Order: sequence, then C-alpha cells, then structure tokens
Amino acid sequence: MTAPKGPTLNVVSHSNTDTSTSAPQVLQPSGWPMPKGYANGMAADGRLVMTGGVIGWDTQGHLASDFVAQVRQTLANIAEILAEGGAKPEHLVRLTWYVVDIEEYLASLKELGRVYRETFGAHYPAMALVQVVRLVEKEARVEIEATAVVPR
Repeated sequence: MTAPKGPTLNVVSHSNTDTSTSAPQVLQPSGWPMPKGYANGMAADGRLVMTGGVIGWDTQGHLASDFVAQVRQTLANIAEILAEGGAKPEHLVRLTWYVVDIEEYLASLKELGRVYRETFGAHYPAMALVQVVRLVEKEARVEIEATAVVPR
C-alpha cells in the first residue's frame, strides 16, 4: 500500500480551553502554512445561525465615514444578531467580507485585527474577502455575512 498523495487533514482544537467535541473545529491540512487571522476550514455540528449582508449602521441607520469604524459597528451588529439566535462569536464558522476598496482594507489590517479581537476574541473562522464595485448602501465601505453553528 502506498501513502496517499497530497496533504492530509488535521483537526485543530477550536481553543486551548475548549476540548468539547461539539465546539467548531479548525480544519488545517498538514503541511500547509498556518493562516493568520482566519481558518482554512471549519467543521461543526449543531443549529445554523446565519446573517444576511450586515453593514455598519447604528440603530438610527447612520454610517460612520471611516472604514475601521464601519467594520467595528458591523462586527457589533453581527454579534447582536448572533445573540438573538442563541449564538456566540465562538460559534462562528464562516465570515464573508465584501469591501469596496481592498487597499483600504490592507492598509487597516493592524487596526482591523484589534477591532475584530475586541468584538469576537481570538476565534478565527473560515473567511473570504471580496472586493466589489459598490454596496447597496452607497456610503457603506464593508458588508459581512456570517454563519455560526450552535452546538446541540
């Protein structure tokens, strides 16, 4: 018998303190470099909680003009939606970010990391980042979709 070709899959514990099999697990193919600030894949079993595209408006429908401030409010809005569904940030398995200016995103990485950790902690689900021409709300700089899995 020969060894399989290609990478094998490692399941990495969601956190150092949570060894529960019902917590989302990071999927990291062996031999792949460790991603920074996201996971390559996630596995989870439970009830799905999903958001639509969420933007950074406040309860009055106002958007900050600053990109990082919009991200901060967007993440806070997602956290509120998750809570309505009985989910917490550690239940997140996927985030899809839509930005109107990828250079603005890249120039803000350090601040974005800090804002992300303030809201969601050090839990990094699978993520995708897509640059778009514009969002439905003309002043919006970012829109994020989230998927969480609440353990049974």
